[in-house]
Order: sequence, then C-alpha cells, then structure tokens
Amino acid sequence: MNLSDRITRLPRPYDTDHADEAKTLAPWASGDVYKLLHGTCGSSPYLKGLLAKETDWLEGAIDQPEQAMAELFTNLRQADPDSVDVTLRQAKRRVALLIALCDLSGVWALEDVTGALTDFSDLAVQLALEAAIAKEVRRGKLPGQSEDDIATAGGMVCLAMGKGGAHELNYSSDIDLICLFDETRYERDDFHAARTSLVRATRKMAATLSDLTGEGYVFRTDLRLRPDPAVTPVCMAMEAAERYYESLGRTWERAAYIKARPAAGDIKAGERFLHTLKPFVWRKHLDFAAIQDAHDMRLRIREHKGLGGPITLPGHNMKLGRGGIREIEFFTQTRQLIAGGRDPELRTRQTVPGLQVLAAKGWIPRDAADVLAEHYRAHRDIEHCIQMVNDAQTHDLPKSPEGFERLACLAGMSAEELEQDLTRRLTEVHDVTEGFFAPDAGANTSEFDEGEHAEISSRWLTYPSLRSERAVEIFKRLRPEILNRLGQAAKPEEALLAFDGFLKGLPAGVQLFSLFEANPQLIDLLIDVVSTSPDLAQYLSRNSKVFDAVIGGDFFSPWPGRSALTQELSTRLQEEPDYERRLDLARRWGKEWHFRVGVHLLRGLMEGEEAGRAYADLAEATLAATWPVVQEEFARKYGPCPGRGAVVVGMGSLGTGRLHAHSDLDVIVIYDPDGVEFSDGKRSLASRTYYARLTQALITAMTAPMAEGRLYEVDMRLRPSGNQGPVATSWESFQNYQREEAWTWEHLALTRARVVAGPADLAADVEAFRLEVLSVERDREAILQDVGEMRVRIAAAKGEGNPWGAKIGAGRMQDIELFSQAATLVSGQGIRHTPRALRVTEWLNETDRQWLIDSYALFWALQIGSKLISPEALDPETLGSGGCAFLTRLTNTSDMESLKSELTARSRHAAEIITAEIPLSAENEEDAKP
Repeated sequence: MNLSDRITRLPRPYDTDHADEAKTLAPWASGDVYKLLHGTCGSSPYLKGLLAKETDWLEGAIDQPEQAMAELFTNLRQADPDSVDVTLRQAKRRVALLIALCDLSGVWALEDVTGALTDFSDLAVQLALEAAIAKEVRRGKLPGQSEDDIATAGGMVCLAMGKGGAHELNYSSDIDLICLFDETRYERDDFHAARTSLVRATRKMAATLSDLTGEGYVFRTDLRLRPDPAVTPVCMAMEAAERYYESLGRTWERAAYIKARPAAGDIKAGERFLHTLKPFVWRKHLDFAAIQDAHDMRLRIREHKGLGGPITLPGHNMKLGRGGIREIEFFTQTRQLIAGGRDPELRTRQTVPGLQVLAAKGWIPRDAADVLAEHYRAHRDIEHCIQMVNDAQTHDLPKSPEGFERLACLAGMSAEELEQDLTRRLTEVHDVTEGFFAPDAGANTSEFDEGEHAEISSRWLTYPSLRSERAVEIFKRLRPEILNRLGQAAKPEEALLAFDGFLKGLPAGVQLFSLFEANPQLIDLLIDVVSTSPDLAQYLSRNSKVFDAVIGGDFFSPWPGRSALTQELSTRLQEEPDYERRLDLARRWGKEWHFRVGVHLLRGLMEGEEAGRAYADLAEATLAATWPVVQEEFARKYGPCPGRGAVVVGMGSLGTGRLHAHSDLDVIVIYDPDGVEFSDGKRSLASRTYYARLTQALITAMTAPMAEGRLYEVDMRLRPSGNQGPVATSWESFQNYQREEAWTWEHLALTRARVVAGPADLAADVEAFRLEVLSVERDREAILQDVGEMRVRIAAAKGEGNPWGAKIGAGRMQDIELFSQAATLVSGQGIRHTPRALRVTEWLNETDRQWLIDSYALFWALQIGSKLISPEALDPETLGSGGCAFLTRLTNTSDMESLKSELTARSRHAAEIITAEIPLSAENEEDAKP
C-alpha cells in the first residue's frame, strides 16, 4: 500500500510557518506526504516530536504501513528480554507515529487504527510479563515452574478490559488489566509463595509499561478493575475472584466483563475463567433491571465529573459528556446484558458490531443502530485527534478558539464545520440514548378513579414484590400507566381485583417492573391475562419470567411445528454440559413455549383445535429432546443402551396429538435388548433392570420439582398389566401380551398409541405391529358389549360430572372418545383422531355422525379454554367477565347461558346416539344419563 496514493483527506496547515520545519524534519517527503507532515507538525507538538526521533524509520515504513507494523512486531518478539523497557518504548514511538499518519490521512479506517493499537498493547503486555516472570523463575521464586512456563506466565493471565478487551483502544489510551492466576497449577503448600511471586511480577510488568523514562512510556496501566481493589492484591487467584463475582458482583462489573478478553499470559486459563463467569455476566432470564443500573451509573459519573449540564462545545467531554462515547457504549452493553443470557450471538465485545447484531435480532431499531454506529466512529475519530495534539489521555474538546482551530485542522475541516458537525452528532446520540435510559414517566397521568376500591391499591406497598426501595421507585413510575390500562378494561373493578391478585402473589418485583417499564406493551398483555382469570394471574405471578418470551421478537409468529421445536431444544441442550442445568433449561424453555400457546389461544391467534396440537407438539418435542439426554447421563454409570434401545410411546391425548394446558402425559416405554443380556458400562446391569431404571430416570427428569419447576406429570398406568406390570416393557413381551393377553380396553388404548421418542427402526416396528394388531377381524357385538360395560363402570365411578364440564358425563368428550375407539377397533383401522374415527362408523347415519363430530368440537373448545383459565372444575360464578367472554368466543356462543344450553342439548342427544349403538344394562342405564 502506498500512503501517497491512498491519501483521501489532508489536514490543512495550522500554521504556515511550520512548513519549513516539516521539510527539515523529513527531507525525503514529497507531494501529498509532505502536505500531511506539514499539517501534523503545525497541529500536533507530540507528533512533531515523534517525527524528529523516528524520521529515518518512517521513510522506510510509510509506503507499506501494514508490512512495517508486522516487521516491527516480529523484531520485538526476537528482542533481548533484558532490554524490554527500551525496545518497547522505541516501538511505541514508531507505532504511534505510523498509526497517526494512517489515521489522519484516511488510509486506515477506525477499526484498523484501534485494532493496531490493541495488537501492540497485547504484545507489549506479553513481553513485559514474560520478562517479569522470567526473573521470578530464574530466581527460583515461582514454585514448580521452569523456563518452559514463561510463555504462559506460570498460569497467570492478564485480562484486557474496556476498550483493550474490545480491540478498541484509543490513541492515547490507558490499558485496564485484571491479573489472575490459576491456583490449581500449584501445590497447596506452594500457594502463598506462588501468589507473592506473581504479585511481584505483576507490579514489575506494570512498571515496565507505565514508568516514564527518558525514552518515554509504553502504556499507562490501570489494575483497579479487579475485585475490591482497595484490599486485594494486584494478582488474584481465579477461585477467589470467582467467589467474589458470584456473591458480590455488581451490574457495572457484569458490563465490564462483556469486553473482557485474555490478552497475555496463560490464554487458555483465562478463557476457562471467563467461561465460569458466564452465569454471572449473562443472566438466563431477560434482565431489564440492568437499564436502571446503567442509568444510575451514568448519572453518578455525570455528577462526579460535573458533566450534567447541556451540550456546549468548549471543554465538552467526548467520552463522558452528554451524547458522548460512553452513552453509546452503555446503550449497547445494557441491551446486551438484558438479552445476552438467552442469545449468545449478542455477546460481542465490540461496540459497532454489538449495535449491528442487536438491530439484526430486533432488540433495537435499525435506524437507531445505524445512527449510533456512525456517530460512534465519528466521536472516536475526534477523540483521537484531541489526543494526538499532546499525547494526553483527555477527551475534552478545546476551550479556546485557537485550540478548536488546531483540532479542526487535524480533523480535516474548518472550525465552523467541526462545531456544526459535533453539535449535531452529540445531540442525536443524546436523544436516542436518553429515551432508552430515562423515558419520560411524568407524561403518564392516571384517569382511573379508584373510588371505593382505594383500599386495594393502598395495600400494594405491603406485598413482597414491593419490599425494596428500588422496586417501589420503579413501580411508582409504572403505576399511572397500569391504572390507565385497568380503567380501559371492560369491567375496571374486576380488572383491578385480578391485578391485585397477581401483584400479591409476585415474590419479587424489580426485574418484572423493569421489564414493564422498558416494554409498556406488556402491561396490556398482563391486564388482558389477569382479567381473564385470577388463577392464570396466580400462575403468572409465580412464573413471571415467561414474559421474557414475549420480548423475543417472534412471539406472535406462526407456530413452528414439532420438528422445529425438537431441533431447537436439542441444540440448546447440547450446548449445556451439566445434566441438572439441562433439565432446568428444558423447563425454562418449555414454560416459555407453553405460555406462548396460552397467549395465542387467549388472544384469538389460535383456535382450540390448533392450540391442542401446539400443546401436543411441545410435549412431544420435550420428550424427544430430553430422552437422549437422560440416556446419555444414565450411560455414564451403566453404559449405552443394550440392544436396539427403547422408544417412548405416547398414549391417550398425547398419542392423538391434542393436549390442553394442564394435561398429564400418558406414556409407556418399550425396549428391545435384541438378545443382549447385560449393559456394558462401569456398573453392568441386566437389560431388564437397565431399562426399568432408565425409565424411572426419564420419569424423574420430567416430573422432579427443580429450580424451574416440573416439565410434566407423567402417567404410566396404560402399560401392559397397568400398575402391576414393569415400568418398561420388552418388545417381545409387548407383542406377546397384545396378541394373547390384552383386554378389549387395552386394544382400545392402542388405537391412540404413537411413538414420540426413540430410535427410528424400533419406532417403525412398533407402529407396524400396532396396525397389525388393530387390523385383526373382531366380533363387533362383543366389542360393543365390552365397551357398554366400560361405560357403565365409568358412569358409576365418576357420576354425571360437572354440568359445565366438557369431559365427564354421558354424551360428553370421554364418552364420544370411547365410542370412536370402539369404531376404530371394529373397522380394523389404526385411526387415532376422534373426528376421523367417527367418520368410519358406517352403521351411523350421516346426521348422527355429524352431530357427534360437532358436539366433540364444542366440548374440546370448552375443555381447552377452561383448562387455560383454571385446572379446577369450571364455575362461571368465579370466572369474571373476562373469563366468560373468552369461553363464549372460543365456543362460538353468545353468552354463558347459551353455552350451558348448548352443552346440555349436545350431550343429551350424543348420549342417545351412543346408547342406541352401545346399550347399557337396564339396572345401570340411569347412572349413565346426562
């Protein structure tokens, strides 16, 4: 690359008297290069001084800056460690001069400039650290370490923080380092000696870099970002640092670790340490409370530095002042903290790429990201120009007209143009970021008249969710908007009571209130949900983190389907190595999708049939993704599955692919040892015992109450021989039982069976066998007689059921399902779904057949709707207007009285149709009537 040919913008001479001086300093320069050097000499005493010392080196470097930089780095690595102080300072002069000229001329973009500065910083820290560690090793002060351990600094790592960690060092930047060492590298008795030696090496390294000598300095080095720097040594054990962050770490430290990067020493140890800190930095739930923390930090910095006033250019701080660099960085890092725990792609260290990925993921508007990225680059360019004048670590704009003229010369524009450009950029940055950190809460005034219900809202401050001052402060800002939304509900008093129930059950409020403040549209959703049912409000109060899913960007997108869900959960489980964390991850993931189905159903984005399939998709995906994880964990002790493995078979509603919000999962496990008698593991088990324990492990994985609750309740009573049989059934035994011993009710259950997890070959065999068993010709009258007896027993055991119940009672869901299973068995087909099975009942006339199908659709709509509201028996008296309106919309009836009339009429005539085909014995007919 030829600098003369690539110059795109040139500083105008600040003082023409310096033209001769520039020519004297660099007599070899000509043309555009001369103009560039002329401008810098007039505008920057610091660069003029560098040019005087390094003009001979610059002559050979200026036309190929990248090559010159690479050669300089190579020479540094080969230099004598004993003279590292001098060689690094000489290199710093050359790096600073070449980078400045490439920056001012436009040959290098901002990222090239900051990247080159950071690369030199990393190398300088590494060489200074190696020199310091080498002395400790040679003196025998670092226990157990030899010359071979110098390159990895005896297990010590320097974490580059801030701009150094992000590869964004500015022209005259300090470098912020956190120095840690891997204590596991040393014997217990050697720990204190090793720490003392590494502390001494750290101090020597810092002095090598930052001490001002006749040759200058390399980098001002700041070690104060470590945990509790007033009382901790400059180099800490990683285990001690980890304990600090787990127990005492603050939001600003989480934000700092977004940019943390192992820069020198034992890089692998540093990467392992950062991996252990992931749960601290990246919270598993959306963390909107970080917004207030960041806003408070901004205000404290402004107050401490006296930077809280309006934007006035003279003396304005381009880093910390209004509209400055720090506001863009805080804006980016805070959004990363909010969502980075859920989306690893957001965990980028650099600011502009961070803005871009946030926009791509829908967390910030694209236009805001573009504006901030453009202004960030422009701000950094001006920052560099400020620092090039005198190599001062300053971010303040000049206070005098002469100083501004000097700065404008380096920036390549007139003073007037620079002032206009800076004012516009600072103002736009402030407008974008201030609206995010401190939205105008004062504009919200409540129009809701609490009236006689004032005693309800007056007790809110006694609830657990409002026990902290911070929660009260945020809620105070939210309260007018919440009351406004309650006032807009169909029945404000009912909505207020429902919200009160939600708030009362909420164990903590800061995170959720922060989420509402940042996303006001969620208040509408909350009021909608809690107004529908107090029971649903109670669920949300205990699982409020499911609101995270709404902010994910695609919450209201079409349902992805079973395959996509299985793939997503499987991928996420593979990324988590710890078994218990995997199970908690599956629970968290499942709750979010479960909540999504419920909201879609509640808001009319799904009808009852579609929601039933979605709930079943979710359950099947959970089983399909969790089953391999359970097997993998089980195999650690007992070896892999002997033989062909095992499949999980969904029975009942899971088999038909239609569940509601509170469905249990009816499953059986079928395994095929394929002649293998024992497992091959650390602790060998007989195949039968192996699969029985593996099945129990699956049940535990699904049902155990962990930190994130349960996945599902599991029911295995439909296995061969019921509760008396083994929890897992061998493939051979299953076939023999179904052919020779199964009762009619077990073949009825088989009509709905479907493999939902396990190896494809065994699954195909099970399905083929199911169809074979069901295709056997049967005596229709015998089947109908058996089913008639079952109807009698069900009626005797469960009675007539709730008049508002959709499932239990003659002519209702369970009765129609039993009839459809009988029809499937008689037809010799393997139809699982009730409406389809009813269509093969050729002995029914079309009118009766359609009546049963339509009645079943009504009952299902009521069933899935009522279970979303509450797992308890339906009672319109306690539903509230929201719940009643939801059920009548879902069942396509005008009001609850109409719904009750329709239920009664439908069930009565359905019972008559079924009884005509499957008679009840005379003494029990009365028990089965609706």
